[in-house]
Amino acid sequence: MKQVLVRSGNVFLKEVPAPTVGPKNILVSVNRSCISIGTEVAGIKMSGLPLYKRALKQPHHVKRVVQLMRDHGIARVYRQVKTKLDGGLPAGYSASGTVVEVGSQVSGFQVGDRVACGGAGIANHAELIDVPVNLAVHIPGNLDFDRAASVTLGAIALQGLRRAKPTLGETFVVIGLGILGQITAQLLKANGCHIIGTDLDSERVEIARQNGLDIGVIAAGPELVDAVMKITDGHGADGVIITAVSQSSQILSDAFNLCRKKARVVIVGDVGLDMARDEIYNKELDVLISCSYGPGRYDQVYEEEGQDYPFPYVRWTENRNMAEYLQKLASGTVSLDNMLEEPFPIEEAVAAYNKLSRPGRKPLLTIFKYPEEAGIMPRTLLFGSATSRLDKVNVAIVGAGEFAQGTHLPNLVKLKQSVCLHTIVSRTGLSAQRTAERFGAVQASTDFDAVLSNREINLVLIASRHDLHAPMVLQALRAGKNVFVEKPLALTAEQIDEIEEYYKNTSSAPLLMTGFNRRFAPAIDRIRMGLANRKSPIIVNYRMNAGYLPSDHWVHGEQGGGRNLGEACHIYDLFSALTGSMPVDVYARSINSGGTYWRADDNFVATIRYEDGSVCTLTYTSLGAKSFAKEQVEVFADGTVWSLDDYKRLDVFGVGSGWRGRIDKGHKQELEALIRALQSGSGWPISLAEQLATSRVALAVEQQLAA
Repeated sequence: MKQVLVRSGNVFLKEVPAPTVGPKNILVSVNRSCISIGTEVAGIKMSGLPLYKRALKQPHHVKRVVQLMRDHGIARVYRQVKTKLDGGLPAGYSASGTVVEVGSQVSGFQVGDRVACGGAGIANHAELIDVPVNLAVHIPGNLDFDRAASVTLGAIALQGLRRAKPTLGETFVVIGLGILGQITAQLLKANGCHIIGTDLDSERVEIARQNGLDIGVIAAGPELVDAVMKITDGHGADGVIITAVSQSSQILSDAFNLCRKKARVVIVGDVGLDMARDEIYNKELDVLISCSYGPGRYDQVYEEEGQDYPFPYVRWTENRNMAEYLQKLASGTVSLDNMLEEPFPIEEAVAAYNKLSRPGRKPLLTIFKYPEEAGIMPRTLLFGSATSRLDKVNVAIVGAGEFAQGTHLPNLVKLKQSVCLHTIVSRTGLSAQRTAERFGAVQASTDFDAVLSNREINLVLIASRHDLHAPMVLQALRAGKNVFVEKPLALTAEQIDEIEEYYKNTSSAPLLMTGFNRRFAPAIDRIRMGLANRKSPIIVNYRMNAGYLPSDHWVHGEQGGGRNLGEACHIYDLFSALTGSMPVDVYARSINSGGTYWRADDNFVATIRYEDGSVCTLTYTSLGAKSFAKEQVEVFADGTVWSLDDYKRLDVFGVGSGWRGRIDKGHKQELEALIRALQSGSGWPISLAEQLATSRVALAVEQQLAA
């Protein structure tokens, strides 16, 4: 399918694999998409800046990148950021079209429904979009696709209005009469307010007048303040809604100065926020920020997982704002008639953006139109520069997230003598294509079923969300594919039982390996060699200084399964590797913090006893300092102690020598062991019994932490 992308200050149209529908989403064939002149043109200019200049303009992104660099290393994160930017970023966040497929957990939408959709990275300028249900609304029967495509802009304007809480007869000033200002002025008028609109563009002021603006002012600074004071008989405005875009804070100062005492100022546009205290304090002004489309915005549970807020308690969510705006369009309360221009065909996207980027007057509202008959859109695209190899292990990577791109894919490239990167699978076609091009894969796809039916592929590496691991593992095994799955193998006892049952009832079953990499680390190899001829059970103390994660982090939710199941399982497997024995009982307890800041699986101690008499203890905590080592392990056996500091320094006391090196947790070595097993037909790198036992230990710990 065709999709508009932005890269290095330019716009281009690219063919990418069509998306598949998520279980809680709807798949929409786009009819129209709306270009946000201010936001998108600014984004294009931003993409042309060097990385350091972009960082200075977007400090909130810098904080996340710095944290990732601390966790994963500067070079790795830099490559990931640069690859993402070089591959192109999706453009667009407001669209309308027709539902062509409905997710398995969706109600309220049917194939053939006309819908309007919002969301950056979701309602893109693309022929097909996969949209979570809370970011889609039905289009009223008498409203066309052109106007409905402005749904996101309308919801933003409506949320700004709700923050201002206008009442009948009040005087409001709208600063900035771009498309947001135009819609805001009409919504205020519908609320019975007297509206003063201001912009330095006389044509925009005239358009607003045609749509019901009471008074238009072409001025700024002291002239604007004087004009408003005269219009309001010296009292000042009851409220101001700022919809302008400017790096200057002068707009904010003007808004404060033209207000009456105890007025409200709502910031919708992107303006400078340097405030003079006296301008606010002396009038006791309320200064409010409007968060985009409304309640629910930036809430992953609401937007991605489709969990609505209770109607009686959150009357106006972003979804309900979107729907109400469309009703106002349908009834004629809001009109776009004198703002809409002839739509650009999506094939002319580059020309459209070039026109919008030129100096001079810009249209208020620009629309892309898409072919009425879209035809078949392939979910798999081939690249001419690579081919599969029958003499190698042809691997499909399912999930093109940060971990796969930063760890597994670079390691597989290093193993290219034995491995062929066949297919990159991701839920979004752009992510799959970008990753496939970067690492030289044969093809990019959004279709997991196509991977399973492809006879050339003999290894499926699953690096998707944790909650998808077990279902995908079973699908791949039943399709006859060898499987490497990132930890955890499963999140429930039923899933573990189902995997075990599959192997009991299947002869010549494919290989299964869970990504318990720490047992393959060079330092752990040295410890295991030292334990090979031990005469007694061992004691292992493992301390993980895991760091704090906020309660709304994805790891804590349904997708991640929690920190014990999602991360501590690594250590339970390591205990099995060190003891060479099976667990017989588990005891786990968490701290009682007396509040909700920490979860039970943030801070706990788990002790596991093994058949050979060994006892292993994990201390997992988020209470420690970030400056302290993340992982430390001590192994006691036969008068010898092995002390490992963060997988880079091993000290041995008693018999043997230590080891020094860079942090190496065995990620490359685990893949090497897997490839050797597949090519030689030798034993599994980690036995099925150990993988199942480790998963059951994690579940046993989970149950005790919840008790």
